[in-house]
Amino acid sequence: MLLDFRKKIIESPYSVLLSVGGLLLLGLSTLFSITATQGQPPPNALSKQLIFLVPALILMFIMLMASRRVIHKYIFMVYGIIVIAVTLPFFGEKIAGTYRWINLGLPFGLQPSEIAKWVIVIALARYLSDHNLKMKNFGSNIIPFIIALIPTVIVLSQPDLGTAFVMMIPVFTMLFWVGARPIHLFLIMAPLFSILTAFNVIVFSIWAAIMAGVIFLARLRLWHAVGLYFGNIFLGLIFPLLWNSLRPYQQNRILTLVNPELDPLGAGYQIIQSKTALGSGGFLGKGWGQGTQTHLKFLPVQESDFIVSVIGEEFGFLTLIIMLVLFSWLIIKIIRLALNSTDRFSSLVLVGISTIFLSHVFVNCAMTAGMIPVKGLPLPFVSYGGSFLLSCFMMIGLVLNFGREKLD
Repeated sequence: MLLDFRKKIIESPYSVLLSVGGLLLLGLSTLFSITATQGQPPPNALSKQLIFLVPALILMFIMLMASRRVIHKYIFMVYGIIVIAVTLPFFGEKIAGTYRWINLGLPFGLQPSEIAKWVIVIALARYLSDHNLKMKNFGSNIIPFIIALIPTVIVLSQPDLGTAFVMMIPVFTMLFWVGARPIHLFLIMAPLFSILTAFNVIVFSIWAAIMAGVIFLARLRLWHAVGLYFGNIFLGLIFPLLWNSLRPYQQNRILTLVNPELDPLGAGYQIIQSKTALGSGGFLGKGWGQGTQTHLKFLPVQESDFIVSVIGEEFGFLTLIIMLVLFSWLIIKIIRLALNSTDRFSSLVLVGISTIFLSHVFVNCAMTAGMIPVKGLPLPFVSYGGSFLLSCFMMIGLVLNFGREKLD
């Protein structure tokens, strides 16, 4: 037994920890700057992050040592438990206007949706690896989407649009990885694009032309092609009704994406202050602890959602580039491990986890730059967040585990 543990430790691809360590140091130094310049006594974001780091490392080691066969065997049971877990916050009190956390009677709560992200990935990996499906058939894509959609709908109603988005994205990459036709994945995403482009006649017309071209090149049956095309057109036409069904804060986020100045003291305030912080940092930044947006508390949620703005203001554009290089290296390394894996189950798990990391990095950075609506998605290993830090290190433990060549 001891010899097996030693082999697992030696054979794990530890090079992924180099980028994780660099990102963690960047996050802790930024949190130290925020808490020090604002004179926040413990417990603050930095002290809590350091406290959570201990169990995070322990959980990473547990994930590293866990048997892949055991994970494969019991993942559907774990999936059922996590579906129940994401519903438990509804039986508690609202925190920050949402039902995201389970009250454990401690100074902090647990956000089960963070764990649900990678549980969904492993459940999908088992289903896709166990069933030698003919992925060229459109119907083969339905059950994988249902697996992801059940917990996603629950999380979406909390409401947590950002996390729900991250839960669904790995389905597309994992289906593509096992040979699903790109046209099928395109058609699944088409209704969403039909709705999003309906705000402008010209944009919607361009999308309709693109959709017609793709459907024509796919050489679908005539009645399939006609039904899919006009079905998406219909969704676009009824978009005003769907828009009215959105919550006011969701409408504000979309409107202020186009023009933040419409609500400079409300929904647009976050984007405006974030852009101001990024622009004022220049190439090398103002220096550690010298950020005016941070020090004077103009920048909201600076410990988590908008920590990139703090980094840009104090450490500059150069540090942001280094941070993105570290993230890119981590994600590419995980994908390479997936490519080299001879085990389909392990390969799919690695692809799904890399997609989760990529989704968080893209959404957080694009949100900070004002490219997409504001969503509550933190940056892996950098942003403050106990449940998220635990989940990230557990995923790294899974990468170290499933990245090994030999099965256990």
